[in-house]
Amino acid sequence: MINKEITIRLENGLEARPVALLVQVASQFESSVYLETGDKKVNAKSIMGMMSLGLDIGEKVNVIVEGADEKEALDGIEKYLSGK
Repeated sequence: MINKEITIRLENGLEARPVALLVQVASQFESSVYLETGDKKVNAKSIMGMMSLGLDIGEKVNVIVEGADEKEALDGIEKYLSGK
């Protein structure tokens, strides 16, 4: 298991379309991917869970990844949330 705090750099934060794209990115990997902020921890492969976070640009989120391709999954999520 690995985790990393990432600052969201998406122009409009995590609204409906960016959340759907993030779920697509997370779903490409075999590993379990969770985003944690405050007292909430949600599955990054769940659109409803991700929408419940309501994250904005500049907010920090802890990404927790566990599985066979965890390094690649973390890199993919970080790249997406960083707006690269």
